[in-house]
Order: sequence, then structure tokens, then C-alpha cells
Amino acid sequence: MPASPKANQYNRQQGLVIPMNNQHSNQLLLLTLATLLISTSGALGKFISMPTEVIIWWRCFLGGIFLFIFCKYQKLNLKIQSKKDLTTILVSAFFLGAHWITYFYALKLSNVALGMLSLFTFPVITALIEPFFTKNKLNPIHIILALIVLLGIYILAPDFNFESSQVKGILFGLLSALFYALRNLMLKNPAQNYNGTSLMMYQTLFLSVILLPFLVIRDTSNIITQYPYIILLALVTTAIGHSLFINSLKYFYVSTASIVGSIQPIFGIIIAFIFLNEVPTLNTFIGGSLIIATVIIESIRSKKN
Repeated sequence: MPASPKANQYNRQQGLVIPMNNQHSNQLLLLTLATLLISTSGALGKFISMPTEVIIWWRCFLGGIFLFIFCKYQKLNLKIQSKKDLTTILVSAFFLGAHWITYFYALKLSNVALGMLSLFTFPVITALIEPFFTKNKLNPIHIILALIVLLGIYILAPDFNFESSQVKGILFGLLSALFYALRNLMLKNPAQNYNGTSLMMYQTLFLSVILLPFLVIRDTSNIITQYPYIILLALVTTAIGHSLFINSLKYFYVSTASIVGSIQPIFGIIIAFIFLNEVPTLNTFIGGSLIIATVIIESIRSKKN
């Protein structure tokens, strides 16, 4: 899909010179890199031995500091242009925080594979509700691809039993998917006018204020032993990964970015296998193959448009 005039103007303002015939490939590569970095959240969320809300607070606080330093180093304009934009950024930050908390509960209750794959019903939710947020009409192709993703997730799901911790994990993952879809859709318009890094900085710092009471309510006694992993989560997953993803919204529809991002569970499962010794099953390979297929199809389709 050709870049919008706003995107071209943004590139000129930032001193970027990207040939039009290479722009789609470059942006798709950055979106894939963002997907890889964000996918590290699965293994880190499962591994870090701290209460979920405390993990998210440290993620937001440290991530916000890293982003602020980077913004100052790059001399990015941090001014919010209107109260409407500020409200949208902060409300969408609330949904981001809800997404992270419910997602980490999903990881703790089940495993990386089920937690991440249940989250990735969010392309289905995004495709269904995007017309209510934008002037874009519902695209039947997105629905078909999203249903393929859903089928892949269904293949990976265990027998449905509400007493099972794995099923509870999947339900938290589904709730997380809803919050994530709402956050991305709300941030679509601001992403056209603001740098993705500055948007992520505002959201993480705002969330660190909202979640501050949990440092008193929840146990934080073992924070010292968890610092290296918290820093990885804040810097690699949050500061870098999510900033790249937000920037991708300048060049792709939210539905497109969501479906391309569906490869996250595959990256996450591989990382969990290497570092947590979580061995994927045959169903994991089958369901994962369906998800990868949608990524390939959508990448080719979006390049033609």
C-alpha cells in the first residue's frame, strides 16, 4: 500500500529518504522486527517471578525512562498538539495496561504457546470493529484471514474445562486481545501525526503513575534478582518493539499490521523452547503453520495494493 501524504511529509521532516519502490519492503521488515522483539514478552512474562501488576509497573516505569532519554537524544518534538489528542493517547494507554496485565495472567496460568496464541484472536476482533473507528469498510479478505488465524488457535486449544488453569489462561488471553485491539484502533489517528517513540513514552509513563499503588499492595521483595529480566522486558520488548509497531501504523491499516503481527506466537514459542524448555506439540506446528500462512498471504496482498 503506498504511503500516505502525511507519511511522506513525516519522512521529510525526519530527514528520511526512502525510495518508493523500496518503501513497502523496508516498512514490512521493520514491522517484522517489531513483531520479533514484542514476542519476547511471552518467555519473559512466564519466567519473571513477581506479581503481574508489579512486573507491568517496572515495565512501564523503566520503559518510559528509556524512551524519554531516546526522545531527548533524537531531539523529537514531544509537544501534544491538542487536548483531544492527549485524551486519546491516555485512554488508549489504559487499554494498553489492561492488555499487558491480562496477557501476563494468561502466561502465568497456562504456558507461552497458549497465552500468546489466545491473545492472537485480536486480528479477528480488530477486523470486526475497525469500521467503527475509521472510514474503512469491512474487508472480507481480512475476515477470511482472521478466521484462518482463529482456526489455528482452535487447533492448539486443550479440552475446554473452566476448572482448568489452561482454559483460564486462554480466557485471559481473549480479554487481553480485546484490550489490545481497542488500544491499537484508538492510536491509529495519533500515530499519523506523532512519532511512535514519543507516543509509547507518554503511554508507559502514564501507566507507571496509574499502577504505582500496586508497589505497596503486592509483594516486591525479590525485585533485585529479577532486575536483568525486567530491564530486557522494558528496553527490548517495550521501548524498542512497541515503538516500531506504532510507527508501522503510518504505513499499514491496523488490520494489516495486526495480521502480519500474528507471527508473534511462532517467535514466542521458539524463544520459549530455547530458554524455558517448553516443547511444542504437533498441534502447535499445525496451528502455527496456519498463522504463518496468513502472514505470507497478507504480506503479498498488501504489497499489491
